[in-house]
Amino acid sequence: MKAVRYHRYGDSDVLVYEEAERPAPGPGQVLVKVAGTSFNPVDAAIRGGALHEVFPLAMPHVPGIDASGTVAELGAGVEGRRVGDAVVAFLPMTADGAAAEYALAPAEALAAAPRTVAPADAAALPAVGLTAWQSLFELAEVRAGQSVLVNGAGGAVGAYAVQLAEHAGAVVTATASARSADRLRDYGADRIVGHIDYTAAPFTVEGAPFDAVLNLAPTTPEEIAALAGLVADGGALVSTTTPPPEEPRRGVRTARVLVRSDADQLAELVSRVDAGRLRIDVADRRPLADLPAVHADAAAGRLAGKTVLIPA
Repeated sequence: MKAVRYHRYGDSDVLVYEEAERPAPGPGQVLVKVAGTSFNPVDAAIRGGALHEVFPLAMPHVPGIDASGTVAELGAGVEGRRVGDAVVAFLPMTADGAAAEYALAPAEALAAAPRTVAPADAAALPAVGLTAWQSLFELAEVRAGQSVLVNGAGGAVGAYAVQLAEHAGAVVTATASARSADRLRDYGADRIVGHIDYTAAPFTVEGAPFDAVLNLAPTTPEEIAALAGLVADGGALVSTTTPPPEEPRRGVRTARVLVRSDADQLAELVSRVDAGRLRIDVADRRPLADLPAVHADAAAGRLAGKTVLIPA
């Protein structure tokens, strides 16, 4: 089969589109014929070696933590799945991923794929959708009637976060560039803030204080501390980037997001997609062989939105 692999850590040029052995499913595993995978920033961080102590890899490694496709083979002991089932999954970060024609997935990570989107496009859902869900509902504990600030809402996680917060009945303020403003309003954002001026005195954002702040943007320690000041007493500050400071005096809960695979949550996201309540936004679709170029575009800041990679 064809796969994109890297044999050592490094820049995007270590990624090679090459022949690889088709894997065979072991006990509790499913072999998926891949319809699509997608690029996530963590893929680049792992490839560069920055996370080698957290996510140790065996080389050569196939990246791609998002997978959509159909079940091709079942390993021993797998129940509830049949060959030909359309599935999606968030794959383990330390195992070979879905940047290949076939990929192994733990059976417990699989959810039925959405019926209402193209099979490849479903790969744009698992990692970022689960990140948004766990940030809002597990860590920030967002409820109806609360106010939520989504900082850096123009990216893939932000699109899901705005939609899910709106579903929960929250009042949503989103920070994003002008090119994303109309899309986020369509997704349910009540207020769009084009830019946060961290140097302003006093520092504030329209709508503050917020019951929950979800930070998805690269921030300095000083900037994330400033965002903590926008949280109401007893509220929550959750960040996918810079770890937030502790705020025990005001009862503010803080957390950095470490997303995990959860098939039940993924199935709930899929059900909302099929019900027309949650939209999957794909900015670009490219052949799998272009994955090295996608990594290079991401490093140069040329990647806007979610890119799906499709095997030939």
